[in-house]
Order: sequence, then C-alpha cells, then structure tokens
Amino acid sequence: MSDNEDAQVPVATKRDRKGIYLLPNLFTTGALFSGFYAVVAGMNGDFENAAIAIFVAMVLDGLDGRVARMTNTQSDFGAEYDSLADMVSFGVAPALVAFSWALQDLGKVGWVAAFVYCAGAALRLARFNTQLAVADKNYFTGLASPSAAAIVAGNIWVFTESGTQGADAAWWMAIIVTAAGLLMVSNFKYHSFKGLDLRGKIPFVALLAIVMGFAIVSIDPATVLLAVFMLYALSGPAWAVKEKLFD
Repeated sequence: MSDNEDAQVPVATKRDRKGIYLLPNLFTTGALFSGFYAVVAGMNGDFENAAIAIFVAMVLDGLDGRVARMTNTQSDFGAEYDSLADMVSFGVAPALVAFSWALQDLGKVGWVAAFVYCAGAALRLARFNTQLAVADKNYFTGLASPSAAAIVAGNIWVFTESGTQGADAAWWMAIIVTAAGLLMVSNFKYHSFKGLDLRGKIPFVALLAIVMGFAIVSIDPATVLLAVFMLYALSGPAWAVKEKLFD
C-alpha cells in the first residue's frame, strides 16, 4: 500500500473475487507507467523528463486512493497494486535515474548509495503496510517514499535545468540519495495532513492562498518543489530536536 495519505484502503468484498475496479486502478497504472517512463528516459539520457515523470507519478498516486474512496471502489487488489506501483515509481525509478545521471561516476560508492535508497523505500513501504492498523493517522513514521522520491528527482531537475553535469554533482547526489533512503526508515515523525477536510467549506482567503501557491510554483517549478520537499524532509529531525529540548 502507498504510504501517502490518499492510499487505497483494503476492503474485502464479494465483488473482489469477480473482477477489479477500473477507475482507481487506472490512476495507479498511470503512476506505474510514469515511474517506468522515468527509468527509460534516464537510460536514454533525458534526465529532466525523467525527473518530471516522477513528480507526475506522485500526482497520480495521490489521486488513486482518493478516487477509490469517493466512488466506494476500495479493494484489497487495489491496495496491493498501489504498493507495488509505489515501489517502482518511488523506489526503483529515483534510484536508477540518480545512478544513471550522476552516481555511476562514483563507482561502488554510487551503486551502494542507490541501493540504500531503493532498500529504504522497500522497507518503508513494508513497515507502513504492517503498521497501518495501529499507526497514528495524523503522522508518518519515517519520510514517505513519494516525498523522498521528490527530493531525489527535484535535485536532478534543478541541476539539469541549470546545465550542471552529473559528474559535477555526483558526491552531492550520493549524500542526498543516501540521506533520503535513511530518512524513510528513520523513526522521525512527519505530519500526514490527513486532518485536512477537503470536502468542507473553506474561507475565501484560503482559496486565494492556494491560487497564489500555484502561481509561485509556476514561476520556477523545479526550484520551488525541491524547496518544499526539502523543508518537509527536515521537519522530521527538527520536530525530534524540539521534543527533546523543550518537552
């Protein structure tokens, strides 16, 4: 199962044995395709589009569970399919794209860094799935794999847009990729934002803020998205330090 707030929730029904629901699984398939495309684009040297494809996978992954709940089409199949798609899009794809772009220039250090990330994503998803029934719904334990993928892809996107060669950013990427992998299996708490009521009414000012947010992202998508996800990744350790010092 996906470790984001919109993951499909397994619901056993008699209809599960007769077939699968089309609509939510179309979004999951789209996310899987985007992750696979990112790997292929990276192998062909098209690293900017590879990074963008990972962000597209994030959007589609966030929609599949939400659509499933809105249409009452949750299923055990959808939950398992979602989890496997996440491993490809947010585990394998970022690791291979980062390796193809920069990490391969570091030899063994590079592929070890990529493997640490990939293994971290697998362990993160497995832990999320097994703790789903008992975990606090308002917080994630460890950085969610889509957010970790956004950090890796965001760095690649920013560097490629600026014309930086992978070899020049190899050591930085090794640190980022390894850190993202370790954060996924850490015990740091991250806000899940599940308490947000997206169906209820909101003040006009809130809607205006959302519009302004889209406008800011459109100015420089790569830099803004990377900054947002880097701050989110740092919020976990910062929260832990705050609790240790002041609580």
